[in-house]
Amino acid sequence: MHADLLTKAIQLLRKKKYAETLRMLEPNVLLYRDSFRYHYILAAACLYSGDFGGAFTYFKRAREIKASDPSTLLGFAVLYMRRRETDRALDMYLEALDIDPNNNIARKALKIIRKYSGTDYLSDWIDAGKFSCLYPPLPKVPFNPARIVVSLVCGVAALAAAYAALVRLNMIPLPENIPFKHAFQATSGRNGWAATTLDQEERKQTVETGGSYRYILTHSQVLNMYEDARKLFTTYNDEKAKVFLNRIIGSNASEAIKTKAGLLISYMDVPGFDTLKDRISYREIMEDPFLYRDCYVIWRGMATNLIVEQNSTSFDFLVGYDTRTKLEGLVPAVFNFSVAVNPEKPLEILGKIVPSYDGSTIQLEGTAIHQLGILEQ
Repeated sequence: MHADLLTKAIQLLRKKKYAETLRMLEPNVLLYRDSFRYHYILAAACLYSGDFGGAFTYFKRAREIKASDPSTLLGFAVLYMRRRETDRALDMYLEALDIDPNNNIARKALKIIRKYSGTDYLSDWIDAGKFSCLYPPLPKVPFNPARIVVSLVCGVAALAAAYAALVRLNMIPLPENIPFKHAFQATSGRNGWAATTLDQEERKQTVETGGSYRYILTHSQVLNMYEDARKLFTTYNDEKAKVFLNRIIGSNASEAIKTKAGLLISYMDVPGFDTLKDRISYREIMEDPFLYRDCYVIWRGMATNLIVEQNSTSFDFLVGYDTRTKLEGLVPAVFNFSVAVNPEKPLEILGKIVPSYDGSTIQLEGTAIHQLGILEQ
């Protein structure tokens, strides 16, 4: 259900893994468009990571959904404080106290505003980064008795994984008459398998009626695609699995199954040059970019229009032009770190596919890059 993905996001957020939280949640913005908790988690992740523009956007949507939440008001107030809009911040803190008279953060903020109001000390205080002490609280992981059961299941799964490892190392034999022997061998290697199993109710209610969707699927197609994706997940064919899951997420499948699909994607690993099993061509992706959202690819080509900054690198990637004889396409490539690139030499990129809003173009979010003389041979 929705809670599974949001609970995992809160756990990441409380571990200060803000970027991971954003990467997990942002692709599901349409699915959670009316969820207050979803937008509050995103707003908090942006705020604590220093993305104040993103924080304002998500706090705004959270307040549209739930106008009387004091934590959202605290979020707005601290952003107004940062902008030196003290009057608007004061209004937010007073409104928060009307709702929650014992709100310690709002009380502390009012003391600070009274102490520094009308002086330059408030700007100095803000510039020094001290206003972070007024950040709203991070959401708490909801208590769920079922987590005890899940913990037990995970413990059993860990024992099964250890047993399977011993079997693979031929340290102990796997009995021939063990029930579901093939399934045991297939599912013992990865976390996330148990958490993404569909329950009986989810298997009954697989599709929504009415509405407009990119893909229309039948009951059996939804179930078959989802289970095919889970099988591919067990063999680390994550990119092929994502194609099935992206079709489900963009279809008339039920909200519960879409949430499980998003949860399964969140359990997948970021591959390396040596671990990416599925190779997807530029031509395949351009047939329907939405199906390949967040899929990783390894492409060769050349860089042009190179821009290298302190914390980022971007260029237009000429896909397939590494031999300088054939150009498959031009894709903007962006790395969130600085990397040396020689535009005179061919290169190889490992990156994630990010379709544009209308799906007419794509961007490559770079993860790693190879630029070796061997590529010219």
